[in-house]
Amino acid sequence: MFGKLFGRGAERPVADPHALPVPRRQKNGMYTLRALGDARVLALVRAAEAGGWEAVKAALAPFDLGSDHQVLGELADVDGVQDWIGRAVEEDKEHRATALLISGARHIVWGWEARTADRAVNVSQEQWRVFHERLRIAEEQLLEAAELRPDWVAPWRRLLTSGRGMSLGPAVNETRRDAALRRDPLDLDTHVEWVSQLQPRWSGKPGQALAFAQDAASRAPHGHRLGCVIAIAYIEEWVESDRGDYLATSEIQAQLREAADHSILHPAYAWRPGWQQDFNMFAMALSLSGERHTVRRVFRTLDGAFTAWPWKYFEEPEKQFARYHRRAA
Repeated sequence: MFGKLFGRGAERPVADPHALPVPRRQKNGMYTLRALGDARVLALVRAAEAGGWEAVKAALAPFDLGSDHQVLGELADVDGVQDWIGRAVEEDKEHRATALLISGARHIVWGWEARTADRAVNVSQEQWRVFHERLRIAEEQLLEAAELRPDWVAPWRRLLTSGRGMSLGPAVNETRRDAALRRDPLDLDTHVEWVSQLQPRWSGKPGQALAFAQDAASRAPHGHRLGCVIAIAYIEEWVESDRGDYLATSEIQAQLREAADHSILHPAYAWRPGWQQDFNMFAMALSLSGERHTVRRVFRTLDGAFTAWPWKYFEEPEKQFARYHRRAA
């Protein structure tokens, strides 16, 4: 649907009737993408901010929340959802699975808000208690959502995150990964989450995540966004290395160019709400590698659209995006 709507094989998607107007740009020409750049997603977010369950259900009509991780992520990030979604879980039996999925996803985000992104040694006992309490609620709700809707991949993808936060161990998380990939073997978000879990900081072994990403991308058809897992794997390698120039090799540059050409820059790439995040993944990875050609195409297509992920690995994400954007111009 979205491929036909946006058009294929273009440097930028053709006019989309649901695209939000580009907001006033900063002096450097960039702007932060809101609500996946889609008016329907913005209506959904506003309904969630207002606490209107009926309005949320109506706004969800164009989307498949059981597989659209980005739309679910927009809901999970809305502060205050946790205050009213419980009523929907208890009262709306027909849509209980949807309410459970939203509530579970929100409780994971809410849990991390309590824990903060600080190093574990700096997190207080009270923060840990609240963190685990919220993740336990998320686990219960997501497992029930998965039981009610066995075709959905989204609960299993989110359970990977809660399982990592609760240190449930590789056996549990591998089972959840396999459950997600049985439902969608090419699911990008599941692969990206697993790449994170395979990092040494989460008890993985050096090189393990990159090998997983390369194997997954090799099985993806032309134009599939799963190719973005290569960009994320190299970004994660850069984070683990603690060396600014770690990716600056001709071999890595070539691999990133090939992955971009095979996925986001291929004529078969399907433009969808939030496509800008796919391009931001490659923009960051290519920039870190010092690549000079493909990165220009990627930034030109973005036309200044910034997404926090994956640039949040920098202390000043927007500043770094703008810096590399200028370099690529």
